[in-house]
Amino acid sequence: MTQVTAMFVMFILYGVLPAAGLYLGYRGIKKVTAPKMLEYEAMPQLGYIPEKSLPAEVKAALAQINQKGEKLRVIYGDTNNDGKIDNKDTVNETYIMIQNLMDTHIPQAVADYRRLHDLEGARADTTKIKHSDVTGKEALLEVLGTINAQFDDLLSASYHQDGQKLLVTNRYLQTRFDNPETDVDVPSLNHSRETSKGSEDARDKNSATENIKL
Repeated sequence: MTQVTAMFVMFILYGVLPAAGLYLGYRGIKKVTAPKMLEYEAMPQLGYIPEKSLPAEVKAALAQINQKGEKLRVIYGDTNNDGKIDNKDTVNETYIMIQNLMDTHIPQAVADYRRLHDLEGARADTTKIKHSDVTGKEALLEVLGTINAQFDDLLSASYHQDGQKLLVTNRYLQTRFDNPETDVDVPSLNHSRETSKGSEDARDKNSATENIKL
């Protein structure tokens, strides 16, 4: 082993490897000790907020809205029923409203509450807002409750609308099967007998003709 090779090996063993170990250890500790963030598939804008920064009641309300909002996005967004929301679907006002609630209004309401909490500390959860009878926490829960109720109404309307379609389909099929339309006339029994007799007479005549020729 040459002197240059030995120096290179020493550099790797005592320089690069310890530095890499320290860096990976730092990243691992930072990842383990980092606060857990909110994860809502229908509201990714809330992903920057630590879970500990919101009360349990608020997180529960957000979880309900996230679940219902994801269902409503598919119901009102996937208009051609191909399993995905894309440019082939027809955008309607209901879908736009749902998107605005989840993308703008809910994140803004949560941000307003967190700003109150950061400025006033526990007062946001205990002190009534001036000219009102609610605290900052209660005001946020009222906003989320209003949205939650609206989502319930939309889900209920979709259920009954699709249910009516099934009822109409069933009535149509019952009417169709109870009163079938026959396009081809079925021959009568007498006609079949006459046809059979005519065929037998024709065969007898052919046999007779063949006998004469012979």
